[in-house]
Amino acid sequence: FDYGQRHRIELSRARRLAKAMKIKRHLVLRLPLNKIAAGALVDGTKVNKSGAKKGAPSTYVSYRNGVFLSLAFSLAEAEGAREVWGGWCGADFGGYPDCRADFFKAMERAAGLGTWEGRRGRGFKVVAPLAKLSKATSFRLGKKLGVDFSATWTCYAPKASKPCGLCDACRSRAKGFEEAGLKDA
Repeated sequence: FDYGQRHRIELSRARRLAKAMKIKRHLVLRLPLNKIAAGALVDGTKVNKSGAKKGAPSTYVSYRNGVFLSLAFSLAEAEGAREVWGGWCGADFGGYPDCRADFFKAMERAAGLGTWEGRRGRGFKVVAPLAKLSKATSFRLGKKLGVDFSATWTCYAPKASKPCGLCDACRSRAKGFEEAGLKDA
């Protein structure tokens, strides 16, 4: 999704990963979340680099995953798919309410009620294989599966296409690699 995010590099990384995985159709949907939502990722406010604070993280974008899942369910129904997969990480639950299992279940119910396939009893499932894993466990699994971590992106406040190393996302990634006993790419 191109939702007007400041960290645009994730779009080129997604293209790179799709090509490496031989994805037949890499679709990028453009959404104006930067015009309607708040949050440092889209509205130009400063990304918090001094650690987590109480309340919503500066990088929270209002209902972002809800918007993404709604569009994914629409595409899934059009394509005849029953599952929508995502890489949400269990470590994100605290700061992002739209990364929790109960949220995903509610979205499945909504898609079941709001689509013809759902009304016919052929509902949809959100599959989040990393949701119950720590970052360290996710990285160990990725290593085992041969993930090219240099092709992945985490930073919310990059400088000249390089991770800042200071934002919550960078710190969480570094901690995950350290706990996994792995070197980041």
